Amino acid sequence: MKIGFIGLGIMGESMCENIVKKHDDKVFANDHKQSQTDKLAAMGAIACKDNIEVAKNADIIITMIPTSKHVEDCYNEMLPYLGKGKICIDMSTIDPEVSVAVSEKVKAVGAQFADCPVVRSKADAIAGTLGVLAGCDEDLFSEIEPILSYMGQKVIYMGKNGMGLTAKICHNTLVAEIQNAVNETLLLAQKYGVSVDNFADAVAAGGAQNFYMQAQRDKLKNEDWTTAFSLENVCKDINICARMSEAIGFDMPGMRVAKAAIEKGVERGWGKQDFRQTYRIVRGD
Repeated sequence: MKIGFIGLGIMGESMCENIVKKHDDKVFANDHKQSQTDKLAAMGAIACKDNIEVAKNADIIITMIPTSKHVEDCYNEMLPYLGKGKICIDMSTIDPEVSVAVSEKVKAVGAQFADCPVVRSKADAIAGTLGVLAGCDEDLFSEIEPILSYMGQKVIYMGKNGMGLTAKICHNTLVAEIQNAVNETLLLAQKYGVSVDNFADAVAAGGAQNFYMQAQRDKLKNEDWTTAFSLENVCKDINICARMSEAIGFDMPGMRVAKAAIEKGVERGWGKQDFRQTYRIVRGD
């Protein structure tokens, strides 16, 4: 089956590269930046001039693009070229209700649709060890799981359309809350003379151990804000969570505290930098 990949950004370029390396058929690629499309073409993908060319040529169309509006626009553009035999996999992180609405449009023309957002980092995108959270019809999952495994080490079926994204938004909100708690307690420890390394070792030895503290300890210590996951992206995700919780009347005080720190960082103009920048917000910079 021929695969198309739309959206070759920080994560998408490496996800597409893994497909090119592992898939035994043609891979069509497109990005709004020609330089990104050219980069994947140099790796063996077939460059496409637009999303429609991808939709026409690919049996499985994968999208990895920034926002709900981008996803809606992309699928509205491709819809006349979708139909029976086409499978669409959106791996973007967007509002679950928007994704469900897109899935209904795609299914109405005879194609199939799955929301399959990813978790973990750029390094995992490069290594092909992402976590993939799939929301789709169960019989479709068994069909697309081998394709998702090109990019992910853990591919988990979450349920019907929208469930992959629901799990992803809850996951990213939990990451943001853990990060905020690490920032607060790490800064308090330092004010009392405990080093970053000693505090990280203490956390790893006890019940508070967490991936964020261990993975980011050196970057926090060295104040390295090199972007792996941008502050503006986590801001987008936690605002989706805020809308989801408000829609059902469920209060999340911890989410609101983390959200305030994240939004303050974006207001400072740090949106393109890594979301570790919330450390500086909590510190009072």
